[in-house]
Amino acid sequence: MRKIKAILFDLDGTLLPMDTERFTKGYFELLAARMAASGYEPKQLIDAIWAGTAAMIKNDGKQTNEKVFWNKMAEIYGDKIHADINLFDEFYENEFQEAKIFCGCNAKAAETVAQIRKLEYRTALATNPVFPACAQKNRLRWAGLTPGDFELCTSYENSSYCKPNPLYYAAIARQMRLNPEECCMVGNDVTEDMVAASAGMRVFLLTDCLINKKQADISGYAQGDFDQLLDFVKEL
Repeated sequence: MRKIKAILFDLDGTLLPMDTERFTKGYFELLAARMAASGYEPKQLIDAIWAGTAAMIKNDGKQTNEKVFWNKMAEIYGDKIHADINLFDEFYENEFQEAKIFCGCNAKAAETVAQIRKLEYRTALATNPVFPACAQKNRLRWAGLTPGDFELCTSYENSSYCKPNPLYYAAIARQMRLNPEECCMVGNDVTEDMVAASAGMRVFLLTDCLINKKQADISGYAQGDFDQLLDFVKEL
């Protein structure tokens, strides 16, 4: 078995405690309110965002998720959407900050990342790359972390696959010039995060905000809270 060199972390529900449905609903309300002033009808916009997200989830790797998303938006709104991309970017830099109230905060998250880095493991933020980098940066800040805590942070600009596609994890290993067997993925979602095992990675299921939509058997996964995660990493 290869020696583990890098620890990959999910964000939502892992480093950043949250009820995903509550966060998504609140975030969409903020976005719809901001873009209504520019002529975007709220329900149509939210439906379009979901359609763009679905297109990114199905991305086959030929284009970045960013291009796939905006191409889908252009199918719905026409090419004029491209002129308004800056308005969406401004939202993620500004009003999106208010979505922090829909999340929790666990000091153990940042502490654990810091301790793992002190153990000389490389770290990556393996959050589903359906958001732009500025949104990932801000959500990291809510968790008490910064992009500087990670060698790589996936976003829709630098990724061409999404969870739960195992190729997403293979691509991260490739970007870090590692074999998947040299990586360990930490996440709270059984379907989206534990699939990293099928790419050849070790996995750890963080159970604080566990998501197991398919009611899968999780008894075979190393699992627990941040203290148990740290013990697990020390024994790798």
